[in-house]
Amino acid sequence: MQKKIIIIGSGIAGIASALRMKKKGYEVTVFEANDYVGGKLHVVEKEGYRWDAGPSLFTMPHLVDELFTLYEIDPKQYFRYIKKDCVCNYFWDDNTTFTVHADTNVFIEEAAETFETSKKELRRYLEDAKEKYDLTATIFLEKSLHKWSTYLSMDTIKSLLQSYKLDITKSLDATNGQYFSDPHLVQLFNRYATYNGSSPYRTPGIMSLIPHLEMHYGTFLPKGGMHAITKSLYQLAMDQGIDFRLNESVVRIVHDKGQVTGVETKNGEYSADVLVSNMDIFSTYNKLLKDVKHPHRVLKQERSSSALIFYWGIDREFPSLDLHNIFFSNNYKEEFRHLFEEKDVYEDPTVYINITSKDESSDAPVGCENWFVMVNAPGNFGQDWVQLKEKVRARIIKKLSRHLGTDIEKHLVVEDTLDPISIETKTSSHRGSLYGASSNSKFAAFLRHPNFSNQLENLFFCGGSVHPGGGIPLCLLSAKIVSDLIPDATLN
Repeated sequence: MQKKIIIIGSGIAGIASALRMKKKGYEVTVFEANDYVGGKLHVVEKEGYRWDAGPSLFTMPHLVDELFTLYEIDPKQYFRYIKKDCVCNYFWDDNTTFTVHADTNVFIEEAAETFETSKKELRRYLEDAKEKYDLTATIFLEKSLHKWSTYLSMDTIKSLLQSYKLDITKSLDATNGQYFSDPHLVQLFNRYATYNGSSPYRTPGIMSLIPHLEMHYGTFLPKGGMHAITKSLYQLAMDQGIDFRLNESVVRIVHDKGQVTGVETKNGEYSADVLVSNMDIFSTYNKLLKDVKHPHRVLKQERSSSALIFYWGIDREFPSLDLHNIFFSNNYKEEFRHLFEEKDVYEDPTVYINITSKDESSDAPVGCENWFVMVNAPGNFGQDWVQLKEKVRARIIKKLSRHLGTDIEKHLVVEDTLDPISIETKTSSHRGSLYGASSNSKFAAFLRHPNFSNQLENLFFCGGSVHPGGGIPLCLLSAKIVSDLIPDATLN
């Protein structure tokens, strides 16, 4: 009889796990509480405008492609994307502007001139970022940190012997400050802490490897927007015979004598040989595993930042903007202090604008643009989000109007919003965190929940709230780690 596996949740890691498990010979069923798949990687549509609801940065596309090649299918049959020449546009209050180009040599030339910085130092920074990635990728990103076999490899020994190069004992801000004296450039590289919802003043300097991923692999836009990632993988999964049960939330993980046996939903119980939870790890324990001992140290970890997102339909075009745009706060340190200590949004927040209609003209009416406008926000701790959204919205309008030389309010014709409460409700992410636990300590990578259960046999975990972390690439890698931990269905 074919072995059965149940996946709880259809975020991108859940779909990826389903595809990998199907390839390993399992009968796969995916249970999803919502009436759509994809989790945060969803879509918003309104009055002729289309926005990607959540993640807007796409890098390391080979991690998506390999799910198709796993089935010996050309990814282009389902999924296409373009590489952007412009990585991101940056704007500061003192009228400094800078465009990061995908060509590293061009970036170094232009950054050296704009920020009066040595080209040698810029190149050294990027080379050091690559070295950090090369030293840690096979350990931190591609394997379980919670298996002894990981630490018995030559790669691990090599990394441990060169751990002094990883800047684990310094903050990202301190690390960047050792390379650059221009505060604009330090702030530009500090921003990468937000890629895992952390503070550059608390997260370790090893996070300076993130710019390498973006600049080495490049940034991309899928044809049809980010939601096309979800749609293409879902279609592939359907074509492979994976069963999706939408609108059917799991209410309990069933187990007996230390072994998972299935799940219970509103429609009854379903048996399985193996379970994989793509649900936020905090919610998995507090909602589905109430009758087992909880890993309190892990569950009490500080959550990552959340977000306030405004989906704006703009009735004109702005040539100075591209796909990714950042308008920096004039006091970055105070912004993050408010975020993690005050549980509030700073009066001058950094504003991110994503505009897919720059490349996908059908995402907005002719002559218009679809603005995905986001500021980092604290998790949901019971704040008055209605009042906070109104206050933040006014500050964003004022800031962008000043930078762009026009009253943005007059050009805003369609609007929708997403806040931490909505994120928590729709995705079961504790406090609306975007990346599970924050990385605001040098031990954060080791403190994330493992990809397997220490208490229940054949229970595994994937997604942004467990190892190796949040964001599309890491979620896909978590599915790969889980796949490596689960034997083929033909093996006992």
